[in-house]
Amino acid sequence: MDSQMDRDLLILSFHQIIPMSSSSYNFFHFCFLLIISTNCFAKNTFQPKTLFLAVRKDPSTLQYITQIYQRTPLVPVKLAIHLGGESLWVDCEKGYKSSTYKPARCNSRQCDYVKSTACGQCDGKQRPGCNKNSCINVVGNPATETLMVGGEIAEDVLSIRSVNGSVPGPVVTVPKFIFSCAESFLTERLGKGVKGMVGFGQHRPASLAAQFASVFRFSRKFAICLSSSTERNGVIFIGHSPYFFSLAFDASRDLIYTPIITYPNYIYFNRDSPEYYIQVSSVKINGRNLPLNKTLLTLDLENDSHGTRISTAVPYTLLEASIYSVVSKAFVNAMPKDVHTVPAVQPFKTCFDSSAIGMSRLGYNAPEINLVLHRPNVYWTITGANSLVKVSDDVVCLAFVEGIQTLGQAIVIGGYQMQDNLVEFDLARKRIGFSNSLFFRQTTCSNHNYA
Repeated sequence: MDSQMDRDLLILSFHQIIPMSSSSYNFFHFCFLLIISTNCFAKNTFQPKTLFLAVRKDPSTLQYITQIYQRTPLVPVKLAIHLGGESLWVDCEKGYKSSTYKPARCNSRQCDYVKSTACGQCDGKQRPGCNKNSCINVVGNPATETLMVGGEIAEDVLSIRSVNGSVPGPVVTVPKFIFSCAESFLTERLGKGVKGMVGFGQHRPASLAAQFASVFRFSRKFAICLSSSTERNGVIFIGHSPYFFSLAFDASRDLIYTPIITYPNYIYFNRDSPEYYIQVSSVKINGRNLPLNKTLLTLDLENDSHGTRISTAVPYTLLEASIYSVVSKAFVNAMPKDVHTVPAVQPFKTCFDSSAIGMSRLGYNAPEINLVLHRPNVYWTITGANSLVKVSDDVVCLAFVEGIQTLGQAIVIGGYQMQDNLVEFDLARKRIGFSNSLFFRQTTCSNHNYA
């Protein structure tokens, strides 16, 4: 996924075989190359302002996959993005080998850092993920709705690329990055070759963005830009803007903001939930307000229900049944009269004959959907590129799914609606910024030079 990083790490590995007794020239040459990749002599001598991850959509699972480099020696590890995840976790049961792996012992500073008060006593053969007197936490896989109590907390080397303007910068390394181990069963239903998940949840010091912000002393902020292509990478920026696309366009200039709603949840041991909630006050189609049950749009703080959540773990936006009914009927009525509905194609209920639907630079010619946020003049605009999805040569469907759960949010904004939109999560200011579709700027989330 990151061939340039592979080349840098290959250079590093090759030059590590030079004996330390070589000439001073060879030693200087070795250190020079090492500085390029992982900073010679001292950690973090290079202080980046922004880091990035390349992200690609998996065609079979529709998950968004990235790759980090971890362990000693460094190896590439594929991970699924979990926006509301607490931390980074990997499968340590099969094939985890590293000379720098260190479990977090009970009552250690690492355990305090992640607020773990549980202590594990693994009775099997000692290995990464199974050590006596190590602290543990809860790790989960939203694809299977599975939680595992007993993920060993540990630290190890982790490397990631930095940003230099509109191109990749040097690789930087965190020698003691805190993560969690999981057993192999937790990777069920993840994409091919995916060994875990990387969490970006708020209020969690062990989340990827929070740890990098702490190590490199930059703002607790990240921005996600998911590509609609399964062949070209999107990107996640960690740290400061600008966020360049098409070489010179800084997408952060277009961001409009809405507050993050925070609340404590018993599922997380009375800690604030790591998920991201926003206020959707109403929904408009072609400028007309829809008659929705406003009670459903307000987050119920006691029961974790109603309201709106943003999630990369959901491929298409979920709507509570009554909301879906109103939205789908209004959308059908707003389509041109010569566009006919056709039988449903699972998981979608509202589908159309695409032969009469034209295309523009904003995707399919479709009614404009506006999610009106905390104020009437602040809204997320969804055009045809994010409201309709192609399911066959002659059929497209409304890219929203009727929710079947009785509990949970009334609206869960999924990955498809985020594609080719820059979404910034500014944790320091407790706000989320939306660019709306980059198609308005004649660019996409894959139109960059970072990976």
